Amino acid sequence: MIQKTHAQKWLFFFSLFFILILITAFLGLGLGNSTVPFSRIIPVLFGDGAFKENLSIWELRLPRIFITVLSGMALALSGSILQSITRNDLADPGIIGINSGAGVAVAIFFLYFPIDVGSFAYLLPVAAFIGAVLTAALIYLFSFRRSEGLNPVRLVLVGVGFSMALSGLMIVLISSTDREKVDFISRWIAGNIWGTDWPFLWAILPWLVILIPYTLYKATRLNLLGLSEPVSIGVGLPVQRERILLLLTSVALAAAAVSVSGGIAFIGLMAPHIAKSLVGPRNQMFIPIAVLLGGLLLLIADIIGSNVVADKVVPAGIVVSLIGVPYFAYLLLKK
Repeated sequence: MIQKTHAQKWLFFFSLFFILILITAFLGLGLGNSTVPFSRIIPVLFGDGAFKENLSIWELRLPRIFITVLSGMALALSGSILQSITRNDLADPGIIGINSGAGVAVAIFFLYFPIDVGSFAYLLPVAAFIGAVLTAALIYLFSFRRSEGLNPVRLVLVGVGFSMALSGLMIVLISSTDREKVDFISRWIAGNIWGTDWPFLWAILPWLVILIPYTLYKATRLNLLGLSEPVSIGVGLPVQRERILLLLTSVALAAAAVSVSGGIAFIGLMAPHIAKSLVGPRNQMFIPIAVLLGGLLLLIADIIGSNVVADKVVPAGIVVSLIGVPYFAYLLLKK
């Protein structure tokens, strides 16, 4: 009876957040500088729209909504993995420096490599992944001690230090380039959803199609990694190998997200926490909820930022931070 109740509770929240994403996306299609009446959205989606309506929905808003939702999902899943493998509820790819490493790689690629329009959207996640992997490897090496394994507190402190150092490196990079490119990097740092064309959707989608099922397949091992090191080793789990594989998965998800959404933090922190409070700490249960929550949170933040000030866009990263910083402080004091 308890298992059936848990399953019903999980299905309720999964359905609720999925429906909320659809409702929020519908609202996002109608809002903006060029308002489309809500009564016209369904006809336009089915091909019965004027030129201006088709332009607003099909070319501007729909790809942005898809990309925003997928980016939020990727960040939430990345944070869920990090929190399990490090046994640290404060772990988040934005807070511990992985996003910053991806951002520095994106900046170097954008500033110093020849850009081909046809392949730019697809190479950005690869460049971000390389930067994020190098950063994660350094954070891991500085946090790991042979005598005690991976220390969760040290991981956060080292990660925050790397994040600050990489932010300084980003400033050095943008201080030596022209104004147009500085504007792009500045928007990226602020967490402005900038990859809003269909090619960017096709660039990020395969990463989630592959890595979401892979993470769910590894959910049982994530549960074991969330226990103490002796327990994980005692049940025969190859701890270091699984931790590295899942860390690479988390890094890939964060890199894919930030390559099109900019430096957005706290989604990977908040979504897993809220999901765990709703359906419990088992990865099989909370990860699907966290993924939907991440997409919903970032979509809401982007819609608020795009419409709260007339003729101006407040980056979604700033809107998320207004909620995420107090939430992080609350968790820090609680732990």
